[in-house]
Amino acid sequence: MKKLQELTKEINELTLRIEQEYPELYKYLDETPVTIPCCEHPELTVKTFSDYLDSLKNLLQNHIETHKKENNERVS
Repeated sequence: MKKLQELTKEINELTLRIEQEYPELYKYLDETPVTIPCCEHPELTVKTFSDYLDSLKNLLQNHIETHKKENNERVS
């Protein structure tokens, strides 16, 4: 399992990529349910960070696939 520091680095890199390459998606990151704590003092664990990283990856992948389909439909 990855360390918290590695996960934080990956999250930062992916967030920066989204900000630079997909600004239309970046503005919605604050609204991602994974970032909203469920309680006053949430426990920040390796699993929490790993889940958040996975959610970012899925969000980006879904965005890329969706827009690829839309672009292909416009071209056809």
